[in-house]
Amino acid sequence: MDALYLAAFNLFQWIVRRTPDAVKFPVLKGLAKLAYWLDAKHRRIARVNLDLAFGETMSDEEKERIVEKCYENMLFNLADFVQNQGISKEALLSKVRFENGKILEKAKKSGRPIIFMTAHYGNWEILPLATAVKFDLPISVVGRPLDSKTMNTILERNRQQFDVELIPKQGAMKPLIKALKEGRAVGLLVDQNTTRNEGILVDFFGKKARHTMAVALLARRLDAIIIPTFITSEDHKTFTITFYPPLEVEKTEDKDEDMRRNIQAQSDAIERAIRNKPEEWFWLHRRWKDQYGELYNT
Repeated sequence: MDALYLAAFNLFQWIVRRTPDAVKFPVLKGLAKLAYWLDAKHRRIARVNLDLAFGETMSDEEKERIVEKCYENMLFNLADFVQNQGISKEALLSKVRFENGKILEKAKKSGRPIIFMTAHYGNWEILPLATAVKFDLPISVVGRPLDSKTMNTILERNRQQFDVELIPKQGAMKPLIKALKEGRAVGLLVDQNTTRNEGILVDFFGKKARHTMAVALLARRLDAIIIPTFITSEDHKTFTITFYPPLEVEKTEDKDEDMRRNIQAQSDAIERAIRNKPEEWFWLHRRWKDQYGELYNT
């Protein structure tokens, strides 16, 4: 199976690297359309998510358009992933612009640990690479290894350019604490469902969803600054990374309430980003599985 994955990846890589945009873009859109039609399971999951998030405030036609765009975004993200292998710092920064960079500069000057809170939104793979280069900041990110060892090796090699360190998701807390204490920033994607032991229920699009406690726990323990950060694109060629005002964890006598408020603020930040441009979020994950799991099985 690894050989099949590698062969498919090499073919895809050849298309991305050897064809002009006038050819490559239609091919990528065609592959995205094919994936959309073949992947009935995740197409259904995405529709359930959109129904939960927007209900009747969004037409069925618009929901289908967003699902199609979700597949398109995945294909273009993969293409950009290929193009970023071995990329120079200058070439990387030439296609990324930053908004509200002063927020990060101020956080660096404070001397406090920095946590980037983000989501599977836009081209999230390029976000830590570009940020590390632009702000001369070592970053540790958490990710789940791929099932294919061959493809995981390729993924890790690409993710760990420019002093970006990849920490496996399983047992990540201790390495994250170590990274923060050593002066590295950390980045976490916090928009997916989690277990009851690892998360609490918060409001997300007016529905209860389970949200990880990891960011709030780290911030409270190490007095870290949480910076919501999201990346968007209008053309899959150039990208905008935006830093938003930090989310502080209060420290009152009611630790649980302090944590709950911060985690709700994280959820609200993600929701705002998604509402601003729904087609850039990864709708194919069962985000509300904890509370609405039966809807995904109908």
